[in-house]
Amino acid sequence: FQLGRDLEGVAGLGLVIALCLSALVVPLARGSRGLTTVSLGSCDAADYAAGARVFMEFAHSDRSGFLGLSEVVSVMSVDNFFDFWLRLNHFTPSALIALNGTILDCQPYELTSLMTVVLLATSLPVVFWLARSVMGYSGALSLWIAAIYGLSPITWYAVFHVAMAQLPAAQAIGLITWAGIGLWRGDLSFRRGLAMAGVLAVAYALLLGAYNFFLLVCFVPVVTWVGGLALWRGEWRRFARWIVWMGLPLLVCGLIFAPRLAGLAERFRLFQLYDFGWRIPALTPEGWMGLVAAVDLSGFSGGTRIALAVIVMMATGVAFARGVKHRRREVYIALCLSIPVLIGYAYLQIRGARLGTNASYDAYKLFSVFYPGILAAICYWVTLTSSRNRVLRVLSCGALVAVTGYSLRTTYRFAERMETPPLIVSRDLLQIRSVEEMPEVASVNMRIPDMWSRLWINALLLQKPQYFYWHTYEGRKDTPLRGEWDLNGGLTQVQLPGAATRRINAQFSLADTRTPYFMRARIAANEGWYELERQARATQRWRWTGAVARIHLENPQDHALRVTCRFTNIHSLVDRDFQVWLGDRHLRTVQVHRELNAFRVARFVVPPGSSTFEIRTSAPLTAPGDGDDRMLGFRIFGVDFQVLDDPALRAEEALENQ
Repeated sequence: FQLGRDLEGVAGLGLVIALCLSALVVPLARGSRGLTTVSLGSCDAADYAAGARVFMEFAHSDRSGFLGLSEVVSVMSVDNFFDFWLRLNHFTPSALIALNGTILDCQPYELTSLMTVVLLATSLPVVFWLARSVMGYSGALSLWIAAIYGLSPITWYAVFHVAMAQLPAAQAIGLITWAGIGLWRGDLSFRRGLAMAGVLAVAYALLLGAYNFFLLVCFVPVVTWVGGLALWRGEWRRFARWIVWMGLPLLVCGLIFAPRLAGLAERFRLFQLYDFGWRIPALTPEGWMGLVAAVDLSGFSGGTRIALAVIVMMATGVAFARGVKHRRREVYIALCLSIPVLIGYAYLQIRGARLGTNASYDAYKLFSVFYPGILAAICYWVTLTSSRNRVLRVLSCGALVAVTGYSLRTTYRFAERMETPPLIVSRDLLQIRSVEEMPEVASVNMRIPDMWSRLWINALLLQKPQYFYWHTYEGRKDTPLRGEWDLNGGLTQVQLPGAATRRINAQFSLADTRTPYFMRARIAANEGWYELERQARATQRWRWTGAVARIHLENPQDHALRVTCRFTNIHSLVDRDFQVWLGDRHLRTVQVHRELNAFRVARFVVPPGSSTFEIRTSAPLTAPGDGDDRMLGFRIFGVDFQVLDDPALRAEEALENQ
């Protein structure tokens, strides 16, 4: 009977968690044809999957393949890929993927998105406890706040960008805040301190394993609250005992997670060296409640945004003013949970805008890991639902309905966007795994232009040494390309004679760097090409050109190569001439029409060294309209360079092999 009563007590929370899980999983299911990973734009998912595969398949002492390639993977004091995960990178999310993958017999790419959903769902009890026991809201209102957290665009943004580490970090900070306030409210006896020490140990372990660098600021809300009370009441001896009970579990966890603590200084040096992340729109008061205009967290335009912000601030101000008379403790807690963090958030947003950096990304991370407490605090206006003033009661109840309805609308927007996810681990990408089964391919040079594919291929080929042309995230530095094979992807492919080329699929191929026919082709960034675009859940990819688009050809041989070029598909918004040049030599001109075209450039000679292959047009560029102000020339789906077999070279190679 007691068990039944206990289950009844958590039934509402369980229902909210189930609804949140369902709402998050449905877009994933509709956006893919099976268990896979998708993203709105961030490439973090592939990084977590790489760590998970390290833990699933390799021993700590293993230095085979990519793991021990020190010139590529060294980061600060770490010179191997395994220690990089233990010391510097986000350990806990990858370890969770590895654990579940081992139990469920699933690969990391199958679980990464799904595990992110689970991490958000497991955060809801922490939000509920903060609202119920710290802020003193009723059970129903606490459930509502937990539901709003589970449906908020702030948390869904993290889920669909697969930002796994911030979710357990938010849980950890919520538990630290809850335990610290509960500890101070008690008698600080040994029994109570020991009970809270268990909760704190779990929280510290989560934080150190996920976002260890937030250890320095995780105490800000609870220390502000407790320190303020100690100062007001002069209870310094009690404050000292409280610090001891808060610190002992941290000391124990620090000994267990010693490498993570030791790596903190290096992590902050990395923050100074690299401008991590991307720019994220600033959230104003209505955005804290989840009232945003789009899935990129951008706010409403003009007067709408100002009006909503003013309404939220006025409702909160009225609630605080009434609370000062009757519920001063809760008002003080709400201010401590929100104001210090919001000051830091505003500082980072202003800093990013002033310096032109990605500090807004850091601001979002700061806000998100403290969001359980912030949301419980800024929802203080929900106390007006029990006001004796009928007008305030009706208005606050209407606000509850409005915020809930808008949260559901936002979830629909995310679900709609994820039905055609911009980034997905596709079948073509997974076919790269076959390279690990090729014993003749001893090492590869990663010449994959887009980071999403490049990072996933890195995770799929950890058994092979890999060298990177582009600096790719942490632990994957650009170095001289010492691999025996080039792994090519993107719009340009190079096909060499005979077995020197291994075509994996339409997107990816291998080229032997040791053959006398070897050459490279690379689309030059910012030289007449717009960003890569793709059709969701399909293999088609393309780039638009400007007036002159360049492809760099590199012939490392001491002799010229005979080459042909095939454009697989070309499209233009209007009929225009398509000119092909090699340096100052005109190769061919054709007329390109609105429908797709394909044609071949006859044999031409690529001399030793570097050459520039150019695509030009004499016709004026065209703007597509509908808010797109780009000036466009051609949409190109693929450019294949084929090096022709030369009998003289073949005879010379045969003599060398004798």
